[in-house]
Amino acid sequence: MRYGMILDLKRCYGCNACTVICKQRNGTPKGVFWGKVFATEAGESNHARREYKPAMCMHCADAPCVSACPTGASYKREDGIILVDQDKCVGCRYCMVACPYDARYFDFGAEGSYFPGQDPNPYEKAQTGKRKKGTVSKCTMCVDLIEEGEIPACAQVCPAKARTFGDLDDPKMKELIVRRGGYQEKSNVGTNPSVYYLPR
Repeated sequence: MRYGMILDLKRCYGCNACTVICKQRNGTPKGVFWGKVFATEAGESNHARREYKPAMCMHCADAPCVSACPTGASYKREDGIILVDQDKCVGCRYCMVACPYDARYFDFGAEGSYFPGQDPNPYEKAQTGKRKKGTVSKCTMCVDLIEEGEIPACAQVCPAKARTFGDLDDPKMKELIVRRGGYQEKSNVGTNPSVYYLPR
């Protein structure tokens, strides 16, 4: 059992629904997005186009963030999901330096409303309570939903069905990766990510 995500670049059209639902569910600080969608330009002249690439924590099989953590706060579950125990995190940020995907974020304790000059609303206050200042956070692959038999929120809301979540040991997942020529980001660094991209 090794949970993972397959991201289909042919289907993603940059709507950012995944980015929004991730931020809404996890209440990340201002400017912090565990899930992102990067936009680039391709082609020339009349054939110019926008291309989109979603990004998230890669939940690596050989995660350098885990081996770099001096307290054991960063750890890998048996199903391959990488998590951070905020009670053990001392904020040294070694894991952030070790991560080749820039998928970890430090909580400086930014408070307040997203709307300048206004007090935080009830939702903002509730979300702030989920965080712990001085610790590192990252995508959890919505482990709480997985344990309830659901799939990660980003995969649920994607209108283009560009995200496929499941067990990478499942023959159907393997077949999809092979058939479409799926690849891992920065495979040369030896982390063996649990996230695969299907090319356009």
